Amino acid sequence: MGKRLIQQRRGRGTPVYRSPGHRFEGEAKHHAMQTTGIVRDLIHCAGHSAPLMEVFYLNGERGLTLAPEGIRVGDEISIGNGEAKLGNVLPLRDIPEGTLIHNIELQPSDGGKLVRSSGSFARVVSKTEEAVRVELPSKKEKLFLPQCRASIGILAGAGRLEKPFLKAGTHYHRMRARNKLYPHVCGVSMNAVDHPFGGKCSHVKGRPTQSPRSAPPGRKVGKIAPRRTGRTKK
Repeated sequence: MGKRLIQQRRGRGTPVYRSPGHRFEGEAKHHAMQTTGIVRDLIHCAGHSAPLMEVFYLNGERGLTLAPEGIRVGDEISIGNGEAKLGNVLPLRDIPEGTLIHNIELQPSDGGKLVRSSGSFARVVSKTEEAVRVELPSKKEKLFLPQCRASIGILAGAGRLEKPFLKAGTHYHRMRARNKLYPHVCGVSMNAVDHPFGGKCSHVKGRPTQSPRSAPPGRKVGKIAPRRTGRTKK
């Protein structure tokens, strides 16, 4: 097969493809207990696109969570109870319909998994006793358990993508900070020794782009055991 594919070299775990986690401030998630806290500082973390806020809780613990737009140092936030106020974390069953939320839990008490990028928000559409329907930033609607928690407000950092990179070096360092490979080169643009789709001087793959699950390493590229191909019908 020639040289290893990029995904094979990444899987080896060498420092070139290792995430610089020592530069990250920490994990941003909801506090597990029902309590209140004070926002002490707003910080930047290379591992997150949105600003983080440092919160000191009544039990003496320090935590990091995503900062909503309009939050200030010294504001008090509540976890698990209270009103639907900016920065508070409430179960979806207690959030009024039409409220803008972020950092939604997929399972109760998992800390928040969805809607975490800067400037994004979701909206509570409707509620029943069994589920809560939420409109995600993609305009798709998803059902959540009523016990799942979410933060109130729009995430800070909107407009981040409006500033141009201007040169490739700036984009490289931006991607490098979060262990994203850049530049991204398609397989047909590589040499034949680097990728099964590489070779020749044209963007013609020359072989099927579908690979079975039993394909050996180095050939398992393209569409991996797809259920269907082609355009989706609307």
